[in-house]
Amino acid sequence: MIDPSTSFPIQWDASRRNFLAGAVTTASVAGIASAALAQTAPAHLRFMNPAGIATPHGYSHVVEVTGPGRTVYIAGQLGFDAGGKVAGGPDDFRAQAAQVFENLKIALAAVGADFRHVVKLNSYLIDIAAHIPILREVRDGYISKESPPASTTIQISKLARPDALLEIEAVAVLGG
Repeated sequence: MIDPSTSFPIQWDASRRNFLAGAVTTASVAGIASAALAQTAPAHLRFMNPAGIATPHGYSHVVEVTGPGRTVYIAGQLGFDAGGKVAGGPDDFRAQAAQVFENLKIALAAVGADFRHVVKLNSYLIDIAAHIPILREVRDGYISKESPPASTTIQISKLARPDALLEIEAVAVLGG
């Protein structure tokens, strides 16, 4: 396949595609795959929470991508505005979380996407116990409740910027 914007052949990552296909096939054969959640997501994306795994709040266990399309990787976003100033102040987690999602929204819009196209979020928090309830509340104002992305949240000791309390990176998939 040729990417018209570059005229270079696109190299599909066969190992990831094969892994995903194998995982979906294995789940189906084992009888634990469930129907996709009711969704407003684009047709090439299927968000699932298979039977046999606890149903999560605010994210999906499995996101399947089918057909041609573009995958967009968004670098970790911090709670800093366009001028590089920390949102709300150095200890205002809610303001930083809201700024992170605004930054992600801007990055997604730059490639013609929105939060419906996000299939994976990785969140890094300085204090997971204190901040995860606030993160969930802020995140729920941005992501689709019908088709929430797969998500991982971990606690780390510090981030690249001393005032940063969280960082979130995203992967989005857009149709062909």
